[in-house]
Amino acid sequence: MHIVYAMESIGDLLRGRTPREPEEFVAIKRYIVDEFGVPSSVGLQGEALVVTVQSASLANALRLRVVALQKAANTTKRIIFRIG
Repeated sequence: MHIVYAMESIGDLLRGRTPREPEEFVAIKRYIVDEFGVPSSVGLQGEALVVTVQSASLANALRLRVVALQKAANTTKRIIFRIG
């Protein structure tokens, strides 16, 4: 008698899954769009959130509002701003 084990591949397991962005990312992006009307991208690097915006002046304006941004995202993580 032969026993056959059926193993699912990673592709089969993830096929029906739709990835969702973390709530912190969504909240930060929404804050920037609501306050400044420009898009941004948010990523994670270690324990810090990295916010990338198009201009240096916007990055500096956001640095002045980092506490409000943390409150809007409901996080205590460090937020780093990049221009790109």
